[in-house]
Amino acid sequence: MQLSQSASRRLVRASALYDLFLTAGFATPWTFALVHGQLSGLNVAMGGAALPAFTPFHMLFACLMGSIVLVWSVLRILEPTTRLGRFDGTGRFLFSLWMTWCLYVTGEPLLWLFIVPEFAWGVAQWWPVAD
Repeated sequence: MQLSQSASRRLVRASALYDLFLTAGFATPWTFALVHGQLSGLNVAMGGAALPAFTPFHMLFACLMGSIVLVWSVLRILEPTTRLGRFDGTGRFLFSLWMTWCLYVTGEPLLWLFIVPEFAWGVAQWWPVAD
């Protein structure tokens, strides 16, 4: 089964909206501090440990990631092409790989809430598209 061109565009835009919603809180040190606390509490509720405190240096990398994902999301919302979806799918496979590595190393259950959708979005955006 192949996706139509219009279905592919809707899928790319939907993945971008998902990213926009999920990563907006990672874009600034102030919002990330709130998100970090929520993620830590969720991890504890799932049976894991509290997440370690972030130093300003750690926060820098979290905010850089959040900022670039926001820009990438807006690009895909404005131009939801199959080509950009393929690039996004590749990025999601890489994110899934590194999150799976972290899950292996730490065993923190919170990671499953990120690994599964990342991998699923990657598969969906690499699904065959009709010409």
